[in-house]
Amino acid sequence: MYALLSVSDKDGIVEFAKGLKALGYQILSTGGTLRLLEESHIEAIDISQYTQSPEMFEGRVKTLHPKIAGGILYRRDNPSDAKVAKTHQIQAIDIVCVNLYPFKQTILRTDDFDEIIENIDIGGPTLVRAAAKNHAHVLVITDKSDYEPILKALQHNQNTKELRKEMMIKAFMHTASYEAMIANYMNKRFCEGFGERVFIEGQKLLQTRYGENPHQQGAFYTFSDFWQKHFIIKKGEASFNNLSDMNAAIKIATSFGSDKKAVCIIKHGNPCGFALKPSLLESYQAALSCDSISAYGGVVACNGIIDKPLAEEINKTFIEVLCAGDITDEALKVFESKKRLKIFTQNSGFLSLPHDKYDFKHIQGGFLYQQSDTIRDDEVQNATLVSKKCATKEQLLDLKIAYVIAACTKSNCVAYVKNGALVAIGMGMTSRVDASRAAIAKAMDMGLDISGCVCASEAFFPFRDSIDMVHTYGVSAVIQPGGSIRDDEVIEACNEHNIAMYFTHTRHFLH
Repeated sequence: MYALLSVSDKDGIVEFAKGLKALGYQILSTGGTLRLLEESHIEAIDISQYTQSPEMFEGRVKTLHPKIAGGILYRRDNPSDAKVAKTHQIQAIDIVCVNLYPFKQTILRTDDFDEIIENIDIGGPTLVRAAAKNHAHVLVITDKSDYEPILKALQHNQNTKELRKEMMIKAFMHTASYEAMIANYMNKRFCEGFGERVFIEGQKLLQTRYGENPHQQGAFYTFSDFWQKHFIIKKGEASFNNLSDMNAAIKIATSFGSDKKAVCIIKHGNPCGFALKPSLLESYQAALSCDSISAYGGVVACNGIIDKPLAEEINKTFIEVLCAGDITDEALKVFESKKRLKIFTQNSGFLSLPHDKYDFKHIQGGFLYQQSDTIRDDEVQNATLVSKKCATKEQLLDLKIAYVIAACTKSNCVAYVKNGALVAIGMGMTSRVDASRAAIAKAMDMGLDISGCVCASEAFFPFRDSIDMVHTYGVSAVIQPGGSIRDDEVIEACNEHNIAMYFTHTRHFLH
């Protein structure tokens, strides 16, 4: 019985090889894997010796040989295949353990294209695909986490068809992921990220109980290991909608720096509260006051560590999901009686996101693909003053907060901020003046004093009507991209009402 071992990630391979030897397998190996086995005093056969064909072209050709491919691919129960194998002295290779050259690690480490090319595996995918194709007779292993259970199965004579099928599925996913990574890299390098084909590939982190609705299935897939490292379940189970809302909350809460004590409250994907104060407790209290009614059953993101006083304050309201950089043991005990509350941390003291470079949206029959929208640090700092009046230092900070919130919220959106806290927001409206009006109406319902606040729009105001309206409620400064054919009229309205206005010249639609 032969087992072929040739791995790039050598973690655990020595122990696996020892287990196979104990079961009577002869081991075929190559290159670094062979050297490691020999150094570990594990007898192994060099594939070049086995095939009587030397490695060629500096290792580019070593496993591409009929004795290897044939030993993997021939059908043991097919008389014709068995006859050909016997004629050409091809022995059966019953186990193939391969993982591939570290292409991802290489492109993260270097931009040297020659080195990158040399880290595109050819023989490895061929071996894996061949073994997976012939899984009726061959066991293929591509994941080191499978070494121990595979050995236990072999020790108990449980090399079943079901096991081989399970490993076959993982093998094809392994090679598909690898090829997608290479293709996407080449698209990025030579086609500005938009080649004739693009591949979206992810690893399942968890299965949700259902999707957006109970009649839909759902799961969370990740592009990298970010969430595997930074998703700590302290209490409860995250649903499909929880994860979506958490993403929106964390995106806003982390937009002002990791050291800023920001709190964002999200309901159905939209912010209903935000504040940036000296402490998380103050930020939470101010964020909640924006719309305490909508916050009921919402998602709260705290950019910092939740302590007992903050936990006691949060515990006064029903919150469905709480996510934070971390939470103290004392604070966690505060929530013990809240059966429906779910708590997740990143175990780092602050929140963060991986910041994907590309974004996509499903439409029937396909998907739309684009570079991810980002708000540059200098967008507000370098905004153009277009009015006669300029904003104070405090108003500029509020303008930045309002602008970020508007940019991260469904269009059309207008956000109002006062003293570092969101006081009103209108989002997802079909007209900008409706968004402005809806936000103010909500603030009035909540009894909030918005006089002196600032407002931001994620796209230009097409007419002066919104400015005329917000003036009546005491708005002191406005920030928007500009770009309307009626910009002059909008600016004139600001000057008439003694309102400061800034243009960022960057639109942030979110549809």
